[in-house]
Amino acid sequence: MRAGPVPPDPHPPSAGIGDFTSANVRMLVLVPWAVAIGLVAALVAVALLDLIGFFTNLFYYGRVSFSFASPAGNSLGLLAVGVPILGGLIVGGMARYGSERIRGHGIPEALEAILINKSTIEPRVAVLKPVATAISIGSGGPFGAEGPIIMTAGALGSVVGQFVRVTAMERKTLLVAGAAAGMAATFNSPLAAVLLSVELLLFEWKPRSLIPVGVAVTAATVLRWQLIGANPLFPIPLSASPTTVTILSVLVLGLVAGVASALLTQAVYASEDGFRKLPIHWMWWPALGGLAIGVGGLVQARALGVGYTSIDALLLTQLGFAVVVSLLIVKAAIWAISLGSGTSGGVLAPLLIMGGSLGALLAFVLPGGSTGLFVLVGMGAMIGGTMRAPFTGVVFSLELTHDLPAVLPLLVAALGADAVTVLLMKRSILTEKIARRGVHVAREYSVDPLEQIPIRSVMRTHVRPVVGDLSIEEVLRTTSQPDAGEIGIALLDPGGAYRGFVSRSDLRKIVDLGGDPSRPVASVTPDVDLATYPDEPTRVGAERLSQVDGMALPVFERGEPSHVVGFITRETPFEARVLWAEGEQRKERLLGWPAERFWAGVRARFRP
Repeated sequence: MRAGPVPPDPHPPSAGIGDFTSANVRMLVLVPWAVAIGLVAALVAVALLDLIGFFTNLFYYGRVSFSFASPAGNSLGLLAVGVPILGGLIVGGMARYGSERIRGHGIPEALEAILINKSTIEPRVAVLKPVATAISIGSGGPFGAEGPIIMTAGALGSVVGQFVRVTAMERKTLLVAGAAAGMAATFNSPLAAVLLSVELLLFEWKPRSLIPVGVAVTAATVLRWQLIGANPLFPIPLSASPTTVTILSVLVLGLVAGVASALLTQAVYASEDGFRKLPIHWMWWPALGGLAIGVGGLVQARALGVGYTSIDALLLTQLGFAVVVSLLIVKAAIWAISLGSGTSGGVLAPLLIMGGSLGALLAFVLPGGSTGLFVLVGMGAMIGGTMRAPFTGVVFSLELTHDLPAVLPLLVAALGADAVTVLLMKRSILTEKIARRGVHVAREYSVDPLEQIPIRSVMRTHVRPVVGDLSIEEVLRTTSQPDAGEIGIALLDPGGAYRGFVSRSDLRKIVDLGGDPSRPVASVTPDVDLATYPDEPTRVGAERLSQVDGMALPVFERGEPSHVVGFITRETPFEARVLWAEGEQRKERLLGWPAERFWAGVRARFRP
């Protein structure tokens, strides 16, 4: 069939098709906003750390100071049990009368805003969340500051995205830019912050989002260096180069950390389920969680608060066996109970402590490495397994310590922990919460199958050509016996040029509705100025077909604009996915073993 009104494609096959589907100048429009968000996020992160110090000093030492202090050194005795209860009462009241969005550890709430609310977060959350977190941690809550700062700085990015004229996807980028910038400024971990964004929040790996997020993280990190310093948060001596025995040992550590990650996740949500059964309003739950924190603090005071001094002591192997055991048990118990109560606090710092404690204990039985190395590897493995973010766990641990020789042990352990939790749990500690609210989160990133399957693999070629000046009645009569597999009718002008596509069902519908069957069939076929080509991805063809809302589009041969080689229809994307599924599921062996070929030849030779 020769081409009619559809213009030939003057470009080479690669024109208009690139490595990325969303690379355009719009991402540059977001860059100035990303810089501003990153700078403000750094200030917010520093302010939150100061607030935590302020409330810790106020609650446990009765003094006004913004310097960092650990609750472990207090001299309140039994009165210390009441401090986290008081903190829980304040946080519960703020949540009920301020905003319920401040409850939780931050990342699930950011995910929910992205997936449900078009990346919109209430401005008041940006104020209430850090204050509630500072009160929660300052009163002994065994949490980290990173989750709340992710939520707070993410709210800042969302608010900016609500004042600026942007799409929902661009608003998501600004939200995540704020969240990543806040994490980078808190821990001096820019690369881990970007990886966390990709593995948990962006749901894509595209320049349109990655570049603005990276810009925000850079701005926040540079400002953080000026305000706090550029040194790693937990500097330690470099580990020795790992041996084969070390790699095998850290693999065991990673697998154990994976099991521990699953148990911790189940404990948190078992606690949450238990609180839901209580016959009291959820506003009072954080106070009950505070009671557990207070009692746990009497057993092991190091389990209270954000725990940076405990992380440092673990990495420097300054804690004895009995202390590490009690720290692990108490921290896990009060963290799971209090987090299930719905108070405000993050998960990263507690995971570092619990993973480091696990590594310190296994260092007594595993050969091939120092205690400090196993502590560090346990931290990365626990983050990788619990959060289902192994690369974030590896890079985060490296940026906290700058212990580069530990990169391979960290990778092995984090992947091992991730493999275990993937097999044991359908969801992570972050996605389970929003899944319980009816929102499914897909964590696998892959290129769309429609992007990888060319049109030539799925186009239809069985079409009945009909001259377009025939009447509807004549066409229906001449095609009354369609061939098997025939998808429709290709209309040609008297000179043989392609005019359009129509199905018999469309023509029959016209007649059934009282249309004139003597009309030329070409009069009921819309002019279509779009076409596709065999080497284009199926996605391109599907998008062009959706633009015209038609039944089919012609596929023209490259370099032969007069030659129509096939058609794509509305069923083409489905057929492409069927083809993809076959490649995913069909098992086949293309080469046989030599012995099989030998015996097959013998049987063929002597077969009667």
